[in-house]
Parts: sequence; structure tokens; C-alpha cells
Amino acid sequence: MNPKTVVVTGAAGFLGSHLSDTLLARGHRVIAIDNLSHGLLSNLEEARKNPNCSFHQLDVCDLPAFQKAAAGANAIVHMAAYKIPRYGKAEDTLLINGQGGHNALDVATENGAKFILASTSDVYGRNPSVPFNEESECVLGPSTVARWGYAVSKLFDEHLAYAYADSRKIPVTIIRIFGSYGPRHALSWWGGPQSVFIDCILNGEPITIHGDGLQTRSFTYVSDTVSGFVAATERDDISGETFNIGNSREITILDLARMIHQLSGSAKPLDLKFVPYNEISKGRKYEDVRRRVPDTHKAEKMLGFRAKIELEEGLKITMDWQKRIRASQPDLAATR
Repeated sequence: MNPKTVVVTGAAGFLGSHLSDTLLARGHRVIAIDNLSHGLLSNLEEARKNPNCSFHQLDVCDLPAFQKAAAGANAIVHMAAYKIPRYGKAEDTLLINGQGGHNALDVATENGAKFILASTSDVYGRNPSVPFNEESECVLGPSTVARWGYAVSKLFDEHLAYAYADSRKIPVTIIRIFGSYGPRHALSWWGGPQSVFIDCILNGEPITIHGDGLQTRSFTYVSDTVSGFVAATERDDISGETFNIGNSREITILDLARMIHQLSGSAKPLDLKFVPYNEISKGRKYEDVRRRVPDTHKAEKMLGFRAKIELEEGLKITMDWQKRIRASQPDLAATR
């Protein structure tokens, strides 16, 4: 393996910081980029001690600053993104993700660098045929439902990436992430349901379940997710491919809450609060995805990827971290 100079956008975020740590440990140079609108500089505390890491606080929508920081890069891993929080701010999601992806592709083109896009399992939408493979149809709801804006923004970035690969001949790889979690995830709904459920139990509060709780998801421990991105970054023979990176174990949100309660060892009985979707979406139209689980055979075959951390093990590690961070840095909590 030849060491690469890798730009990681969104580097101070949950996944970006773990990827930066791993790339540095494997001997690569990392150009870490983040505007700190959601990422935390503390997430890069260890990475910034490494002489092979340089951090640039800038917005990926600022193309001149992005170009200057990324000069000499061999690879661009584009993780910076904006996601609709609690079903609002769709305009920011669409414009930031579209412009940020466009700029990242321009920077990759200028440097002759490979481009790895962090996309999402959300692009499969409400397709009822699971597990999803990379050729599964992307079945999204109507444009009057704002929650589909994030999936649309990521699909736009995917299509734009393949358009650049065709017209500008840069190597492009798409990674669709399924439910990544672990230390450094946001302590709010931004971090996923497991983050909020752990928090509720630690604080002795009822666990809030959106809808009936029978919707299913798959959850992937962060080190497994990162291993997929590392393989995509280091391999030079996978241009033009899309990969599902996730854990194929399917679990209902209700069973996830029960599992976290059991793992916590709490003496209090499980207390659940079911909230209808129209309450959390403030009366606007909302659609949930009933089942979401990946087919990862392609990633296993071409990247050597396999999720190794069982959900119970990952949740225990995450819960221990969340206890420590809550005790030492309570200001990190965002309003749920």
C-alpha cells in the first residue's frame, strides 16, 4: 500500500473523525476539513497531534478555500453533509449537499484525485423489497413530503459523481451507509435512535418511540463502517462502483429500545412513550421507511468488507462512552 494524501470533509464529525484516525494510523496523510457547524474539534484531538494531519476550518461550499486546502490530494472522501433535523430545514439540506458535492468533485478533478462519496441507505426510500442490493430501485415519496429531501440530495450527488466520472474521467466510488453508531455520535436525534434511547435510560426518562416502533433498521458499529471507507480509499480497482456498507442484522426500533434497556442493567422497568408522526413533524406530511436492511455481498466480494461487531457488543461500548461523556461534558447534549 502506498501512503496517500486524503482529504476528509466533515472530518470533525462522528464518522469523519474516526476515519481520519484510522487513515493516519495506516500511514496516510489527512487533510481534515470541517466548518464546525455540527462537528466538534475535540473529536480530532488525537488526530491533530499527528504531524501527518492538517486541519482546516472552512465550509465546503466555499470553493476557493476548499481548493487551496486540498491542493496535492490523492483522494477526496466527501462526508460533509446537512441532514434535515426533525423534518425541517429542507432548503439547507438540498442546497448545502448539492453545492458541497459539486465543489468536492471539482476539487477532485483539479487534483486528479479519486472521489469517495458518503451516501446513505435513505436513497432506497420506501422500496418494500429487502434486503437492498446496490441495484435495488430507489423508491421515494412525493416532493410534498420534506423528509425525502435528504435522500434526493444524496441521489443528486451520486448522479453528479458518475457524471464527472464519465465526462472528466476521475475515479469515483459511492458508499451507502446503514445506521452507523458508536462513540462520538451526536447525543441527540442527529446521532440516531440508539443515541437518544441510551440517553433516556441514563437520565431515567421514558424512551420516545416514533410511530408504532415496528419499523426496522440495521445498525453498524463505527469501526465496521470506517473499514469500508478505508478499503474504498486504498483500493485502485473499484472505480465506478456503489457499495452498501452496513450490518445485515435487522431489528425493530421497539426491540432496539428493549435491548438497550436490558444492556443498561437498569432496575427501573422499561418506560416507553409512543409519539405519532404528525406530532414530531409539526403537522406536515411525513412518511417513514418500514424496513431497511442491506445486502452486503458486493462489498464483501470486492472490498473484503464484513461487519464484525455484534450489536450488543457495540451498544455496550457506546453506552459506556455515553455515560462518561455525559458526566464530563454535559454541554455536548443537544435538545432532543
